[in-house]
Amino acid sequence: MGALTSNKSKLIAKTKYMRSLRIFSLFLLLIVTSCADEPKETAKANLWLTTMDQKSLLDQRTLEVIDAEDTLGTTINIDTSQTFQEIDGFGYTLTGGSALHINKMSDSARTELLQELFGTGKDEIGVSYLRLSVGASDLNEAPFSYNDLQEGETDVNLKNFSLANDTVHLVPVLKEILKIAPDIKIMGSPWSPPAWMKDNKDTRGGSLLEEYYPVYANYLVKYVQAMAEHGITIDAITVQNEPLHPGNNPSLLMLAEDQAEFIKNHLGPAFEKNNIDTKIIIYDHNADRPDYPISILNDPEAAKYIDGSAFHLYGGEIEALSEVHEAHPDKNLYFTEQWVGAPGDFAKEMSWHTENLLIGATRNWSRTVLEWNLAADENQQPHTDRGGCDRCLGAITITGDEVTREPAYYIIAQASKFVRPGSVRVESNLPEDLPNVAFLTPEGTVALIVQNKSETEKTVIVKLNNKQTSFQLPAGAVGTLVL
Repeated sequence: MGALTSNKSKLIAKTKYMRSLRIFSLFLLLIVTSCADEPKETAKANLWLTTMDQKSLLDQRTLEVIDAEDTLGTTINIDTSQTFQEIDGFGYTLTGGSALHINKMSDSARTELLQELFGTGKDEIGVSYLRLSVGASDLNEAPFSYNDLQEGETDVNLKNFSLANDTVHLVPVLKEILKIAPDIKIMGSPWSPPAWMKDNKDTRGGSLLEEYYPVYANYLVKYVQAMAEHGITIDAITVQNEPLHPGNNPSLLMLAEDQAEFIKNHLGPAFEKNNIDTKIIIYDHNADRPDYPISILNDPEAAKYIDGSAFHLYGGEIEALSEVHEAHPDKNLYFTEQWVGAPGDFAKEMSWHTENLLIGATRNWSRTVLEWNLAADENQQPHTDRGGCDRCLGAITITGDEVTREPAYYIIAQASKFVRPGSVRVESNLPEDLPNVAFLTPEGTVALIVQNKSETEKTVIVKLNNKQTSFQLPAGAVGTLVL
């Protein structure tokens, strides 16, 4: 009787086990079936669009990415296997006037503005490169150097060197920026040496006296060292802003042969002696004179100290940068200045600067694109007398705590937000009326800046690695696609 009961219990247990197994199998089958029925998530790309009527200003749109197919429309093919130069950044010159206006804002307004400009969050534009004037530029209230003396005095040992003028507004603003963007690159550009070093003893025009070449080299050494004491690293220095334009106040005429002499026998050795690794960059003037930097780089004794050449585009064609690259492919290229004139024609400026600078300069080997002054007030103040720019519109206009975003703000934002430092330009074709440039970013995404130069809306198809996306680009519009 006991054995019968035991067998019955075993049978009941086995039946329960089999039932549980069937239920579990059905449960697994339901999960598999359910997963099989769920559609696969479609890959996405994002487009940030700016239209010339300003109805769209960096408006974000999400696009689907599908397998590449033969479709009608204008196609941009991106080839990441063909690479060109690395990008250092996009930004502005933080002039003395820019720093003055920013520093005079209330603490909360200044903090909010700097975060918007230099942060990398959703509603921030990620400015990644700044240019400074070494001493005053023509957008300071008045010309000054770091060693100004009474008429007839000299100071060859630079005992009176002082960064005091910069510590009032510029240095405090830079320190705030560095808290937000500690890796931002900073370039210094002198508009003039101290007047007592020049043949005309004036802040405007004239030439650097040869007897003061070694003193001026030490002056630039002291500048880099003094900024470092404030925690500000000067990544690069151009030898002279616009050396062939002695009409600004301040300014200096420095011919190519004089710049070569100054670098190879004075500035280069002085930097080397003082263990300064700040890059030395030549020219820093218009694209109509590529012979100027080429002639200096042809001198091997000068070239060994030189990182590359810098350009503006108030004259010449942007393709001149490639001419310099072809002559000296081991040297870097930088685009360092272009102004927007007040009051600012948005469509005209956005179109020209995008085509020639964001696209043109980078397609011609430039590692940077810098617009001119970051900020001015509603009257384009301050500026020096006897040659200061009285129509230079800032990227932002500051009136008290009120900020107006001008054309140069959106020009730079169309790139700086997406093409981060360390990005590398890659190959893309140039369909008619669709100038463009593509970059492989450090995050592994591809950023494409594209412009519709035609008078009609275009369907743009972008192909990358056997995938494609498409979008409508209105007449004149600029888009940055990230995929």
